[in-house]
Amino acid sequence: MPDPAGWVPRLVALDIDGTLLKWIEGAGTTYEEIAPAVGDAVRRARDAGCHVVLASGRSPHGMTPVADLLELHLDDTEPLWIVASNGAVVFRYPPIEVVVEETFDAAPAVQAILERHPTALVAVEERGVGYRVTKEFPVGELSGEMIVTDVEDLVAAPVSRVIIRDPEATADDFVALARELGLHGTDYVVGWTAWLDLAPVGVSKASGLAHVAERLGIDAADVLAIGDGRNDIEMLRWAGRGVAMGQAVQAVIDAADDVTGPVADDGAAVELGKYFP
Repeated sequence: MPDPAGWVPRLVALDIDGTLLKWIEGAGTTYEEIAPAVGDAVRRARDAGCHVVLASGRSPHGMTPVADLLELHLDDTEPLWIVASNGAVVFRYPPIEVVVEETFDAAPAVQAILERHPTALVAVEERGVGYRVTKEFPVGELSGEMIVTDVEDLVAAPVSRVIIRDPEATADDFVALARELGLHGTDYVVGWTAWLDLAPVGVSKASGLAHVAERLGIDAADVLAIGDGRNDIEMLRWAGRGVAMGQAVQAVIDAADDVTGPVADDGAAVELGKYFP
């Protein structure tokens, strides 16, 4: 772990929900607003010459509004690098220019999961529109339009990411399910509740960030990553300094080099303030 007193990151990788955006209590979504302290800290990092990269499980069209809120691409600065869909999509913005998209055959894994959770909801991103879904998700959990589609059609062709959501189950249920199935041929991450993301093997926020860092000529040792979810674990381990938000579950904290304050207390701003006062 780098010494914060003598080390300054060249790239800062930031999760969105639960890191930049605060959770709405009792809901599976966040407020679409950046706390002033967090926004100021992120812009200080940018103004100091540090590359700021958003890294989220969100789809690209769910991430660009957050980039707009941060105002990182104003004043004729070069387009941002953004890691979306848990690393399966890497793009520049503005405008949206997809640089990398990893896909896989999700049909076998989806079938195996639905055999055990037949009431689960399934979603696949529809680029620039929203999601194709087997049934509408709870309000606020997906960005954009929801287009109801038969599950066979959802996974008939290779996809970059599949979301499985069961409002009647728990995160622990899905952790056990993923372990039981092994999910051969896919990687997976369990979210804050009974939410399971399926992705191509070896794809994570870390792999997406590694691509960005290579393009920028930056070593992982010079990266600061901040996140709060299970989908941040690989990213926190990969970065030279990985920092968990204070409200993160223990598995995320265990993967991190350090822990900052919770999102409710602007923990991301506290961490960034060590290097960009």
